[in-house]
Amino acid sequence: MIDAGVHQQLGTLIAEVKNLREDFRRSEDRSEAGRVSMSGRMEELVKRVSTLEGSMTLVKDDIAGMNPVIEDVRRWMLMGMGALGVIGIAGAALGVTFADVVKRTLMLLRAG
Repeated sequence: MIDAGVHQQLGTLIAEVKNLREDFRRSEDRSEAGRVSMSGRMEELVKRVSTLEGSMTLVKDDIAGMNPVIEDVRRWMLMGMGALGVIGIAGAALGVTFADVVKRTLMLLRAG
């Protein structure tokens, strides 16, 4: 006959195996829930990236449309700076001429 201690050890071993199976099942359930959660987050991330790509395409198109305007404004600015330079030179020349006329007039009045 088999000893009672062997029966007890065999019963303990069977209980431990059942406990291990239950622990593995719970662990697998938690892992499955984690995978489902991760999958949902990945799908959300894919949607957000897709939306971002669409927005970036619109921004690129807007910028491409703005470039001709920017070039026009730069050209106008350079033309304006050139015009200001010409006006400055003309003003200086006019001022020198006016000062010279006043000086000659005063010299003529003093001489006469």
